Amino acid sequence: MSRKPREKSETGIYHVMVRGIGQQDIFHEEEDFQRCLETTKKISLESGVSILGYCFMTNHIHLLLREDYGNISVFMKRLDISYAY
Repeated sequence: MSRKPREKSETGIYHVMVRGIGQQDIFHEEEDFQRCLETTKKISLESGVSILGYCFMTNHIHLLLREDYGNISVFMKRLDISYAY
């Protein structure tokens, strides 16, 4: 079942969660966390989306994001593809 479309925020601030399939771990070593954080920062700068806060757990990520001049959907697509690669 697909999720409902994201409602547009008046503030442009969103809480986004990314989870592994079947709640499987997506990070296995400290290096995995660091690489994902660096990738997230890089894509944020390129996409016009600010990272206000984050929490990386072994099987999911919480991001607090603000759309500045970018688009959250584009940011998340780039992040997901980049990390999966």
